[in-house]
Amino acid sequence: MKISHQIIISLVILLVATDVEAQKEHLIAGRTMGTTYHIKVITGVSGGVNGLKEKIDARLDAINQVFSTYIKDSEINRFNGLSTAGEKFQVSDDFMQVMRVARKIYRISEGAWDGTVNPLVDLWSFGPTKREPQMPPASEIQTLLLKIGFDRIQIVDPNFLVKNLAAVTLDLNAIAKGFAVDEASRLITTAGFENYLVEIGGEVYAAGVRPDGKNWRVGINRPQKDAAFNEVYKAVSIYNQAFATSGDYRNFFEIDGVRYSHVIDPRTGYPVSNGMVSVSIIADNCTLADGLATAIMVMGAEKGIALVNRLENVECFIIVEKSDGRLVDLYSAGFGSKN
Repeated sequence: MKISHQIIISLVILLVATDVEAQKEHLIAGRTMGTTYHIKVITGVSGGVNGLKEKIDARLDAINQVFSTYIKDSEINRFNGLSTAGEKFQVSDDFMQVMRVARKIYRISEGAWDGTVNPLVDLWSFGPTKREPQMPPASEIQTLLLKIGFDRIQIVDPNFLVKNLAAVTLDLNAIAKGFAVDEASRLITTAGFENYLVEIGGEVYAAGVRPDGKNWRVGINRPQKDAAFNEVYKAVSIYNQAFATSGDYRNFFEIDGVRYSHVIDPRTGYPVSNGMVSVSIIADNCTLADGLATAIMVMGAEKGIALVNRLENVECFIIVEKSDGRLVDLYSAGFGSKN
């Protein structure tokens, strides 16, 4: 469960020098899904990327039309507006593909990630409606918990969703950005390019190598509220892999000295308080990496690392803030050998 538009992703792309005599680096940039995107495509000096930006923009617009909760007639809003339990709702291939990954993350995280959690996020004053932060009454939390649960939605082949509870709603922006990264990457590969980097709102896929022949490197922002947005805490090398980061160090409120994070545990209805301030995931695809980053923020370091160590081709890097302000690094079994 990634709290999608509320999360401020703590990841920046490290700039690299381009060898203009051997290769050329093309930068494509724009806006999508309420954020920005930046793509670097490497070609020979005589190569070009004509028409690529238009194709990428069209694909990202189509994905946004499926998953945006801010577009009134988006596919996800039409599903959320369905008021009858047990009725089949036909969805697009994009919607179904993301739902299958969402179900996987929900199950392997034992419900720590849940695409139906947003009513609780709104209740805790972290939603799009700006209001004075406050701790909601326990009775309201318990009432909303009755309407939360990804398992209240059936996935029916080939392309149908069914609500078991009419009141349940979805917000998949938590992993939709990762899916957009994967789809933009697929489009670029199909166009014949082997070396590129795609970044959308801090989520990344890196294919091939940089112009200097070395692996792409991304930087994890220092996870402290007073750190500059471009202050790099750690640089990570990736090759034909996705990278996603989730953090809670900029989006929280305090009442009577108690800090309440925007990361809500969908199983309890309360913000998590486990000392974790940043989780970065390396995986084969960004849809999975995006969702896992938030799932592990909820699960905590010990259970999160244990989960990652059971998954193939997945690694994680976790930063924990101690009570005295010290930052402590934790990571999965294979992370250290790659960075």
